[in-house]
Amino acid sequence: MRTILVADDDEMFRELAIEIVSSSGYTVLAAKDGQEAWELIQKTPADMAVLDLNMPRMDGMELTRRIRADERFRKMPILMLTIRALVDDQVSGFERGADDYLTKPFDQKMLLARLRILERRILD
Repeated sequence: MRTILVADDDEMFRELAIEIVSSSGYTVLAAKDGQEAWELIQKTPADMAVLDLNMPRMDGMELTRRIRADERFRKMPILMLTIRALVDDQVSGFERGADDYLTKPFDQKMLLARLRILERRILD
């Protein structure tokens, strides 16, 4: 099964995402901010990432930029999971390399559906 990096500084949303993703058979790497996430994937690469936008030390946009700039992770599917619902925020996320965008609060089925789409489209 695939490994998914989940990075979110909001403990409640992070734990919820971890529970949803892991109960669906994925292996989860969890981080409480972008810097921790970046350090984690240097040691244990992930197949996909679910990233919050607003995080301390390194936000989701900067983490996405670093992932896209690194040859090892360049093709990693990235789903932005954030409270920012404005079209400009979504467009900015896509322009910086996100593959999909889901706003909080989110439906469990929708998160899994989006991850499966990314997995099917980009990894297989």
